[in-house]
Amino acid sequence: MRLKDKVAIITGGAKGIGRETALLFAREGAKVVIGDFDVTAGQQTLADLKATAAQALFFEVDVTDRASVKRMVDGTVAEFGRVDILINNAGLTADAFLTKMTEEQWDRVIAVNLKGVFNCTQVVAPIMMEQGSGVILNASSVVGVYGNIGQTNYAATKAGVIGMTKSWAKELGKKGIRVNALAPGFIVTAMTAKVPEKVLELMKSRTPLGRLGEPQDVAAAYLFLASDEASYITGQVLGVDGGLTF
Repeated sequence: MRLKDKVAIITGGAKGIGRETALLFAREGAKVVIGDFDVTAGQQTLADLKATAAQALFFEVDVTDRASVKRMVDGTVAEFGRVDILINNAGLTADAFLTKMTEEQWDRVIAVNLKGVFNCTQVVAPIMMEQGSGVILNASSVVGVYGNIGQTNYAATKAGVIGMTKSWAKELGKKGIRVNALAPGFIVTAMTAKVPEKVLELMKSRTPLGRLGEPQDVAAAYLFLASDEASYITGQVLGVDGGLTF
């Protein structure tokens, strides 16, 4: 087992990529903590994890609320004694062209996708520093590297996540903490369900591997970067996009 007895917090862990990652990590021996605002989905994923005899917890969390994040992290430490892996996976979209994007659309995406990553990492980092070890993995996107029409807010947050990832890798490396980011392409989730079918078909046709990604494709990349197999990798952005952007 590649993550035996490691304690992993996964935000946005109730559905999609987060859920697949939670299930995979549990199969690899991790103690999994799901943080999500969707209580129904969170409880279902928790039940699915426990059905496999995994040690797991669920916390209703709003990553934009520092007190909510601290309750989740404090609860994790109280139950499991440590935090070895943090996956900042929670995120959302609110798409619109620049001239039509509302201030509320901008603020909400910035709050969840950027401030939320900052909140979770700032709360967890001191615990990892005291341990002298840890792995922080942040969900960026190909959009954060290359931009996308109608996603000014989303692209800004995902580019910001890359900047934070590289900064934290430099700050925390001497404390034994590795920090990396993933930049998925078009993955079949509830988020891409909002994308028009003709756009998805266009993306598929432009992808050398000829298909859209599946949540398990990203979960497998998270697993590699969280494992000791990636012990000399930090400050990197790993594209998981079927070759869409090379």
